[in-house]
Amino acid sequence: MTNRTPLSLPPLVPTRDAAHHRIVAIRPSEYARSRNHLDGAVTGLSPYLTHGLVSLAEVLRGAAARHPMKVGDKFVFELGWRAYFRHVWAHRGDAILRSLHDGPLPDAAYRTGLPADLREGRTGIPAIDQAVHTLYASGTLHNHARMWLASYAVHVRKTHWRVAADWLYGHLLDGDLASNHLSWQWVAGTGSQKPYLFNAENVERHAPRDWHSPGSVIDAGYDALEALAKSPGPVDPPEADRPGVIEPALFDAPPAGHAVKAPAAADVRGKEVWLVHPWSLGELPDDLPPQTLVVGLWLADFHRARPWNARRWDFVATRLAALTPLRWHGDAEAVGKALAGAKRVRSIAEPHLEPWLSRWAQCRPAPALFPEVPTRCDSFSQWWSRTTAGLGSVATLLAHADRADEDGRY
Repeated sequence: MTNRTPLSLPPLVPTRDAAHHRIVAIRPSEYARSRNHLDGAVTGLSPYLTHGLVSLAEVLRGAAARHPMKVGDKFVFELGWRAYFRHVWAHRGDAILRSLHDGPLPDAAYRTGLPADLREGRTGIPAIDQAVHTLYASGTLHNHARMWLASYAVHVRKTHWRVAADWLYGHLLDGDLASNHLSWQWVAGTGSQKPYLFNAENVERHAPRDWHSPGSVIDAGYDALEALAKSPGPVDPPEADRPGVIEPALFDAPPAGHAVKAPAAADVRGKEVWLVHPWSLGELPDDLPPQTLVVGLWLADFHRARPWNARRWDFVATRLAALTPLRWHGDAEAVGKALAGAKRVRSIAEPHLEPWLSRWAQCRPAPALFPEVPTRCDSFSQWWSRTTAGLGSVATLLAHADRADEDGRY
């Protein structure tokens, strides 16, 4: 693996300034050349995009201001994947949480629990164990390492992709149900034409030496790995007393130290309310009426089903506290009753909070970079050709995004 000089990026702190420092550091040509390498010129912006501190349009506008780009450039193309996964989610809804079609084996052939040695990062395969250790230590994981981890979990250990996807989601700072779960389906072969496979040579080409995995089950040719993916039995490592790591705890409510209160009708009665949620943590809209009350919301119904680790709670809660001192934590019934007496409630639409949010608030669309494709596309290439049709330049794409954002305001 070629030695590289890694980008000098600020720590992952939940501020727009930190996000913009990362935007300034984007080098699109270097990104295109090195993004598959674990020490490549990736942006580290995914947590900021997931939680709405910045938008895809802001990222592209900031990069394009410093580097000439075309719509077909790799950097723009990769931004499209995040938008495409949201497109699929919008059209398929909760179906993205189930296999979209058969993979190499029927769903019943896969485990319904994550093996303990994988969960604890002690499989004996450095590429996998390093991925788990990195995930727990940082809350982030390079996309290539996510693919290796997913491929091993599904095709070697025969763990159902949904089980493993749910586990990974709980520990990622940038966990997004569309991007995470549809990426797992792409690897599993239930959302793509064929499963994604990797081997030790691929790891050696793209990862530091301590990730290399010679002599392991993944040190094989692709024909053998494809046969393994189609074989119903898991290939479990021999029992060994290997040191592992303790999986961080997951929480379904803000941990101690984050000031929240139960929803209260008295807080909002007769008032204009702007509802801020964990996926809308950017700047407050500049067109809010005077005296608008900003309320932060932790919806208990969502987090009971999708707990997060403490690092993600801290990241989001810190930014939420910077936006408003009034932060509620409660279930949907309590939130709905409390908001019923408000003069008007508005927010940013967010599929993570459907169907609850649309019951309580007038929701403006989240900022979008790419033109909407009204008919469902079942492949990225189909979506890409339709969404970029007629876009002659990055400037045209950004101009469309600006118009769409203005049209979404009320």
